Formats: sequence, C-alpha cells, structure tokens
Amino acid sequence: MKPIEIYTSPLCGFCHAAKRLLTQKGVGFTEIDVLRDPDRKPEMIQRADGRRTVPQIFIGETHVGGCDDLFELERSGKLDPLLAA
Repeated sequence: MKPIEIYTSPLCGFCHAAKRLLTQKGVGFTEIDVLRDPDRKPEMIQRADGRRTVPQIFIGETHVGGCDDLFELERSGKLDPLLAA
C-alpha cells in the first residue's frame, strides 16, 4: 500500500473528517500537524502546488487535495483503487 500523508491542524474540522474517512477505510497515515510544526508548512505549500489550506492529502506521490477532494474520490469509487495501487 502506498504511504499516505496528511497535513493537518488540530482545530480543523475538515482535517478530522478526512482522517475519520481514512481510518474507516482501515488505512494508516502519517499526520503532519503544521500548527505544532510550522516549519513543515512551506513544504506542504510547495508539494500542494501553492495550496495553503489544511488538510492537504497525499497518497504515494499523488496529491489528492483537501477533504472535499478526498470525499469526491470516495463518492466516485476512485479512492479504493488509488489506495490499493
């Protein structure tokens, strides 16, 4: 399974929703809290093509985007194949 990284902030409801969906799917992920570790935020912005909001989700080398993007992949049936690849 590809490694999953999610850049988050503790007060972000969208971050919690994205993490909950991944947990329900039974996949592990690495959480990078940009509030606790602000030095990682520029890295997130660069990897996310300038996007500054959290969450920013990466599955392997694929930038999924934010919470809405993750849930759209789930609704369209594309999340499971991406996770399994």
